[in-house]
Amino acid sequence: MPFRLKNLIFNATFNSCLFLLLMIGIQNSSKKSSINLLIDETVKLPISFIVGSSFISGSIIGSILALHFDRNKN
Repeated sequence: MPFRLKNLIFNATFNSCLFLLLMIGIQNSSKKSSINLLIDETVKLPISFIVGSSFISGSIIGSILALHFDRNKN
């Protein structure tokens, strides 16, 4: 199996597991907040969901960038 495909499958599996753990972990979260965007505000979401989804999206973007730079290096 090519290295890029193996790395992509690993990252997708890892981030899916993190998202599943995030959904299980925020079940009893009571503190809620909204995010101010440039146009409008979001609905009130649990703070743990905001922090966790930011971490997961950063992990996804980092893995995509790593695959992109690895492709350019070769």
